[in-house]
Amino acid sequence: MSSKINTLEKINKAPQTLRDIVQERMRAAIIEGHFAPGERLVERPLCDQLGVSRTVIRETIRFLEAEGLVEIIPNRGPIVATFDWDQAKQIYDIRRQLEASAAAACATSQNADFPVQLGDALRALEATMNDTTWTELLQASTRFYEIIFKEAGHSVAWDIVQRLNGRISRLRALTLSSTDRKQPGIAHMTTIHNAILSKDPKAARRAVDAHIDDASQTAWRVLSKETTIRPMDS
Repeated sequence: MSSKINTLEKINKAPQTLRDIVQERMRAAIIEGHFAPGERLVERPLCDQLGVSRTVIRETIRFLEAEGLVEIIPNRGPIVATFDWDQAKQIYDIRRQLEASAAAACATSQNADFPVQLGDALRALEATMNDTTWTELLQASTRFYEIIFKEAGHSVAWDIVQRLNGRISRLRALTLSSTDRKQPGIAHMTTIHNAILSKDPKAARRAVDAHIDDASQTAWRVLSKETTIRPMDS
């Protein structure tokens, strides 16, 4: 009898379930503004539009509620979560601490293949800058940061970022669509990339700080139409 061990090809990405597809489409619709903040999410029209059951829609709404993209209002039902500057500022504060720490750690110590991975991620991000639907751009942004956090060994911090990812993506879409940023987002990402690969942790922290400062100021200008709270000085 042959003792040969049969090998199976590794599954790098699990196939999407119907629920995954619906979640992805609903998330993208909220982030891209197809559903306005405060708009009710009515089950029947969503079932008809997506061709799925109420069970799938309800599961999706619960999932998006956990991501902070949907709110359940008593006697009204699910709505698209509203977003004000106070919430945005908290997210930027968290991002500043976690991203700066991860970038500095990568600049201090990195594996030999890391520069290639980060460079590829930056080029993939740059290739999506003209993506009018935001989906590919936001996925590329997430991938860029995922590589940094994983190289830094900050897995718990990345878990926190992932739980906030829906709201982070919503803010990114908000700021990337603005025409009055000090620097384009890709310029900031390039500076972060260069600082990390130059193995200068202080420069990496400064690059992240500059990126967060610019993005938060842009978000405040957009959201200030609905709030009088100003961002704190850096």
